[in-house]
Amino acid sequence: MKPTSLLQLLCVTSVLCYTTDQARLTVSPSSSQLFKGDFVTLSCEEDDSSAGWTLRRNTSKKQRTQCGDGWGKPAGSSCNISYIDPLESGVYWCESREGAISNMVNLTVSGGSVILQSPVLPVMEGDDVTLLCQTKTTPSNLPAAFYKDGSLIRKQPTGHMTIQHVSRSDEGLYKCDISGHGESPSSWITVTGDTLTCRPPTSPAYGAPAHEKSLLYFDFTLMCYLVVFCLHFISTLLKGSSSQSHR
Repeated sequence: MKPTSLLQLLCVTSVLCYTTDQARLTVSPSSSQLFKGDFVTLSCEEDDSSAGWTLRRNTSKKQRTQCGDGWGKPAGSSCNISYIDPLESGVYWCESREGAISNMVNLTVSGGSVILQSPVLPVMEGDDVTLLCQTKTTPSNLPAAFYKDGSLIRKQPTGHMTIQHVSRSDEGLYKCDISGHGESPSSWITVTGDTLTCRPPTSPAYGAPAHEKSLLYFDFTLMCYLVVFCLHFISTLLKGSSSQSHR
């Protein structure tokens, strides 16, 4: 590996280590698609309440606006939107005073009569995922057709479809259609594997006592520093051997 390539890897690793998540954004109701006029609550599940986490969003009209700045009503580490509008479709996240960010959530607000209730957060490989095609004014068990990346998957008489043991091949754009009522917008479903990244583990930590959370975060941060140090040490050795070979 060339020294320059290793230094680039070192820089990427450093960024991942120093921008670790300490908050997790959740949405209620838990769906990536919403009807116009729905009441929505977005919450920052904080690992460090002293960090001063706030909700921010990007929409087609404005970028990086925070809850209370023309939209939503702050409620501690949460934000309530009493009447959400299609113009509020966009990307939402939690951000600390120091600039650290949580996971990002893409919300689509429909002014139509049909939405697809799909996971708002990435789903783990091997899990079962249920998609629900829902109308605004009629029961949610009407027959529906489900599509992935524009192609028909299947028609379901009860309006919901379960994908069993999802894999990476199940990632894609999903939508549904109810005859006589219309078609939902499309939403992307992300499938994630149990791979090692330079971020502290989120699922175990949020259910753990405070001292266990601190230990988890400390252990993971230490591991990140060790990775950075090792890469830096190897880079120095390669630079030295490269300079000697050119003499």
